[in-house]
Amino acid sequence: MQNLLLVITNLPDAATARALARTLVEARLAACVNIMPGVESVYRWQNQIETSNEVTLMIKTTSQAYQRLENALRSAHPYDLPEIIALPLAAGYGPYLHWIAAETHFQDHA
Repeated sequence: MQNLLLVITNLPDAATARALARTLVEARLAACVNIMPGVESVYRWQNQIETSNEVTLMIKTTSQAYQRLENALRSAHPYDLPEIIALPLAAGYGPYLHWIAAETHFQDHA
């Protein structure tokens, strides 16, 4: 089976998060995207401490689809410097993991 990843990014609002999540699943870059509203982020940006309310996306994908996923996130993301973090999935329920791989399978028809 392919290496599976959990990719995390934050967005400024629910509408943007929903639209991006749908785009990723429709393009088969993600098998599933969880939308987690109500996240408060504290971070340093341009030498200032900032606080903002954000919506987190938890994106299930494969390492094979990752670069295309990252490109899509960078292209559609409203932030100048989007958080895009990929974590390997070390274990999980076998049938669910197989489903992730099947749903993100990409065939290059070039």
